[in-house]
Amino acid sequence: MKTNYNLSALIFICLLSFSLSAFAQLNTPRGSQQATISQRVGVSDVTITYSRPSVKGREIWGKLVPYGMNNLGFGTSTAAPWRAGADENTTITFSHDAQVEGKPIKAGTYGLHLEVREDDTATLILSKDADAWGSFFYDESKDALRADITTTTVPHHELLTFEFNEVTPNSTTASLAWGTKAFPFNVSFNVTDIVLNDFRAKFKGQAGFQRQNWEQAARYSLNNGGDLNEALTWIDAAIAGQFFSQKTFNNVAIKAQILNKLGKTNEYVTMMDEAASMANANQLNALGYQMLGNKDYDRALTYFKKAAKLDPTNANVYDSLGEAYRTMGNNKEAIKYFKKSLSMNPPANVKANSEKHLKELGVI
Repeated sequence: MKTNYNLSALIFICLLSFSLSAFAQLNTPRGSQQATISQRVGVSDVTITYSRPSVKGREIWGKLVPYGMNNLGFGTSTAAPWRAGADENTTITFSHDAQVEGKPIKAGTYGLHLEVREDDTATLILSKDADAWGSFFYDESKDALRADITTTTVPHHELLTFEFNEVTPNSTTASLAWGTKAFPFNVSFNVTDIVLNDFRAKFKGQAGFQRQNWEQAARYSLNNGGDLNEALTWIDAAIAGQFFSQKTFNNVAIKAQILNKLGKTNEYVTMMDEAASMANANQLNALGYQMLGNKDYDRALTYFKKAAKLDPTNANVYDSLGEAYRTMGNNKEAIKYFKKSLSMNPPANVKANSEKHLKELGVI
């Protein structure tokens, strides 16, 4: 009998635990609805999760949200900032290492708090303790970052709102807006380093077995301030020496541009000539403009004329020859080729360009 009683009691306790657990998992609407907003910068994401209280006619600043650091009468903190929302921690997540207001912060998730002051300034606080409830257990020793910011005046926001107001290739401005006050702060990433590090990691896997990926990485490094010598090794891998390598116009042209940026002029023009030997008319046209930009007029003319020979019905190549001759100061030949381009019923953009030059030359 004693054994049966203990067994019954155990079953009852298990059922009670299950019932309490089930009750704890009930989902009911919040008074302050939860929201998540995310912004991509380069290949990195900034994500903010928060709860959205309403103003409801209340006086917010200095009243509902007290100024300074405060004893909230609950939890362990006796000097707590504002939780930048309602309910549990407002959190901000960085997918990669970042800078907030110019200060470094490691990738990860942080509690986001604000110390609001009466003089239209505030301190943004990112805490390593991202799982706490609000600011009631705020511990200054767990701060990952503190940054002083200046608040701004905005149109009325009834609901507390986080926004990403500006986005550039390397940064974004996030802001919390509530009532008529906003708290903007800048988040930036070293996009080039992040992208190149991602390339380096992926080249150890399946992505390293595709020639086009090596070309893409070399081009990105070339155009975004990467290590040019590293870019040169990447494009060399695409061109030769690996089972996936294949010499193409594209990778030869990329290598030529890398060599040019490295100041290796003789090797550059040699590679450009090799690229030209593999090019179609449109590719030759592009190479010709590169040579014009480098003031290598003889090569530019050579490439443009070869393009015209490959595709003699292409009005654009004659328009390009006109630009080359005009750049060189040979207006007679320039007029000749602009007129030839117009005689071939060119596309609207080519027609407009030829007519513009002829007008400037006093012909039409």
